[in-house]
Amino acid sequence: MALKGVRVVEMAGLAPAPFCGMILADFGATVTRIDRTPSKGQKSVYSMDTLSRGKQSLAVDLKRQEGVSIIRRLCSRADVLIEPFRPGVMEKLGLGPQTLMSDNPRLVYARLTGHGQKGSLADKAGHDINYIAIAGVLSQLGRKHEKPYPPINLVADFAGGGLTCALGITMALLERQGSGKGQVIDANMVNGSAYLSTFLWTSRSLPIWPGGRGENNLDGGAPYYDTYKTKDDKYMSVGSLEPQFYAQLLHGLGLTDDELPQHTDWNEMQKKLTAIFLTKTRDEWTQIFDNLDACVEPVLERDEAQIHPHNQELGVFMSNTEGDVEPSPAPILSRTPAVTTLPRRPAVGEHTELVLKECGLYEEEISKLVEANIVFQNQESKSKL
Repeated sequence: MALKGVRVVEMAGLAPAPFCGMILADFGATVTRIDRTPSKGQKSVYSMDTLSRGKQSLAVDLKRQEGVSIIRRLCSRADVLIEPFRPGVMEKLGLGPQTLMSDNPRLVYARLTGHGQKGSLADKAGHDINYIAIAGVLSQLGRKHEKPYPPINLVADFAGGGLTCALGITMALLERQGSGKGQVIDANMVNGSAYLSTFLWTSRSLPIWPGGRGENNLDGGAPYYDTYKTKDDKYMSVGSLEPQFYAQLLHGLGLTDDELPQHTDWNEMQKKLTAIFLTKTRDEWTQIFDNLDACVEPVLERDEAQIHPHNQELGVFMSNTEGDVEPSPAPILSRTPAVTTLPRRPAVGEHTELVLKECGLYEEEISKLVEANIVFQNQESKSKL
């Protein structure tokens, strides 16, 4: 796999940082997630993180100096550190970049935050909706005369955050091959979300994006780029932007260009298309457009997407070791592909003893750390190691 041999330390967090670590793990990196130690006496506990597949879990109490020393030791032999905390948190723990990179000058220190490491909002809390709001992205999302609405938390958390951070890490690792030096990555979701929206800024003067929110070709303003309810309360997606695709759309709908020219009044076209799509079920429309190059496809639910013939042929989804279906890693590499089966998620502290042994600690030392509750070894998973 492309990242085989790369050792990553991931400080536990939610959404963006775990997604970043999951990408690296999917493509072969050994990712050790640093979880908090649970209450003394607990023998088994699972993390809320659903993106921890294929990772090791080391549970450490970072409020104690012995726990901090373990992380320093781990990072001294690592290639990458991913941390998701507000600015200054790692420094207060004694794990800031100056400290860890003095121990290991080759370390790629990736900081993944909402607002970045500097600026007036750096220390302020936020969520995906806030980051895309100040990045100028949210104002573009929504119907005309309606309030802006967020596309779940995919833009900032995962695309502008986790994916962009993973890209930064791989670029830093590539550069290190020549310089022999690591570097600090400031991956923040405001900057990342704005960068993702570059097309919105550069295409303002083009016919495809001339108006305000909900008045353009790609934002639900154009009736030939929209979704339509069908007779069975399902939906079809229509993306017939170009004239040749619009002509095929009309053919599938049983209309002529004279009856509904592409450059007619959008409100009237919307009403007519809405009424027509309601006359048949989604599957009936799918069959009609199956052999037409009209850019018209059914809107599938998640359980339908995983069994769609094209997705099965392409391997878009895979089953994990527990039988649950998840999206497959992307992109597809011809010589060094990602994992071919999706491993399960680890329990918190499942690999504590294993990781500490790899760091050079003896069993007696590890036993003392466990007894003092500085580290936690999940007893139910110990037998699997």
